[in-house]
Amino acid sequence: MTDRPWLTHYPAGVEHELVALPFTTLPELVSRACSDYSDQIAFTQCMPNGMNGSLRYSEVDELSTAFAAYLREDLGLAQGTRVAVQMPNCLAYPVVAFGVLKAGCVLVNTNPLYTAREMIHQFTDSGAEVLVIIDMFADRLPEVVKATGISTVVTVRIAEFFPPVIAGIIRLVQKWWNRTLPTIEVEHTSFTEALDRGRASAGRSSGYLDGVGPDTLAALQYTGGTTGVSKGAMLTHGNLVSNTLQMLQMLGGHIRPGQEVVLTALPLYHIFAFTVNLIGFLHMGARNILVPSPRPPSNLKRAFENYRITWTTGVNTLFNALLNERWFVESPPKHLVGSAAGGMALHQSVAERWRDVTGTPIVEGYGLTETSPVLTFNPLGGLVKDGTIGIPVPSTDVRCLTESGAEAAVGEAGELVARGPQIMAGYWQRADDTAEAIIDGWFHTGDIAERDADGYFTIVDRKKDMVLVSGFNVYPNEVEEHIAALPGVLEVGVVGLPDDKTGEAVRAYVVPIDPKPTAEQIIAHCREGLAAYKVPKSVRFVDELPKSPIGKILRRELRAEAVTSATATIETQGRELS
Repeated sequence: MTDRPWLTHYPAGVEHELVALPFTTLPELVSRACSDYSDQIAFTQCMPNGMNGSLRYSEVDELSTAFAAYLREDLGLAQGTRVAVQMPNCLAYPVVAFGVLKAGCVLVNTNPLYTAREMIHQFTDSGAEVLVIIDMFADRLPEVVKATGISTVVTVRIAEFFPPVIAGIIRLVQKWWNRTLPTIEVEHTSFTEALDRGRASAGRSSGYLDGVGPDTLAALQYTGGTTGVSKGAMLTHGNLVSNTLQMLQMLGGHIRPGQEVVLTALPLYHIFAFTVNLIGFLHMGARNILVPSPRPPSNLKRAFENYRITWTTGVNTLFNALLNERWFVESPPKHLVGSAAGGMALHQSVAERWRDVTGTPIVEGYGLTETSPVLTFNPLGGLVKDGTIGIPVPSTDVRCLTESGAEAAVGEAGELVARGPQIMAGYWQRADDTAEAIIDGWFHTGDIAERDADGYFTIVDRKKDMVLVSGFNVYPNEVEEHIAALPGVLEVGVVGLPDDKTGEAVRAYVVPIDPKPTAEQIIAHCREGLAAYKVPKSVRFVDELPKSPIGKILRRELRAEAVTSATATIETQGRELS
């Protein structure tokens, strides 16, 4: 593609192409940052009540090296072994993630809210042999371990690396909240013991990364597709390093090395926070304030009060929620420099109000799990167009294709396709899906977009039927399949509806037969087998579903009916995502 009008809108100092990368693997990036900023605080975990613990860059380096030694020396794992990590934002996460990468193993990020069924699919598909899991969810382990190839379980406490007295208090509070933490009924190793065994291992840094380069698989980041089958996007070291540097280029000189304090409310297991917050801000020597859960938004109050937050990242629903908190509006962060939005569309009204309240810029970007994730960004310090996803990052080409495969004209809608060094190597063990997604080097996103004369792109629709709930992907086929297994369900169609709090919410249309289930029973059934954000917020019973001549359920007609219908025959509110 020779037409690249966006290049004229790059701010001064932004290179058009990535050349001569300073490092080609993530362990190199981590080691360089930990050396350059060794005495500075790298991560602080802030609990809703303000209790906290911190790790310096030097400590992160030492601890992650010890964990790498545990994996390679003590467990005897081979290079390329998949290690699943399932925990919320906490101090142990970067230690484990960097340790896995330093060991030359493959990181398999896993949502800690997953049910046993979802865990079994991901661990079986990835072939994970080791699971590092937060102890709060240990009740799922007996079912999961016996159904997968997981041979080693390492359990982590939420207050790892906190001062002993504070950690003890948090432990007691946990027991009070949950009555009791679940008993761990499978053979396991505590994280502390794993680190001790790693430190005791000889030769813990020798040869782990021999043969590891930019094309080596670093992470399996699971996503879905139109079929609802969760697939592992193969992200290489080169993908993630390149995308980190591409993203930082678009932020120009607005990130000051060694001076920033970034609030990480989005989960680090999600590709957005993983690349932008964890890797990007670590590379720049920032202090990362980790919040285990941003819901309710009051959980962020002490983080804003106690730390000089200079950067935030989030999805539209998070920024909107903060703008509806009295404490935030009356006392906005004084040291904020800028904010970056992604994961879902940033509403123009939210962007404008955020600027009014904080007096600082907020810019929107776009990407997918398969693209590491950043493809486009509104350049900070350059022309920002609200309502658009910005312009392609350096070394990236983006265009829109019509149904015939021709390039769409300016202002004409077409499928957004992209190529660049951040595009995944493919889907794990799914050659057919890979061939369908990457054609002649171009990744087909499935999103419909249009480009203006300046080279700024706008998403106008989604070709896929994916539903975005607070930035998390929900694939209708997976929810439909789960509901269809319930007695009394003849047919089911699932769509997304606009929702003020979560961006979109899941609605299920059900054609029932005797014995007819209630809406409450359907929602309860979904809660047992699906993560909370996938559970329908509402259920409507209908006599029939709209179908194409070949019998395919027409979700677009269901969405249209749902938006225009003032009332539903039967609607029951489900549990909101928490």
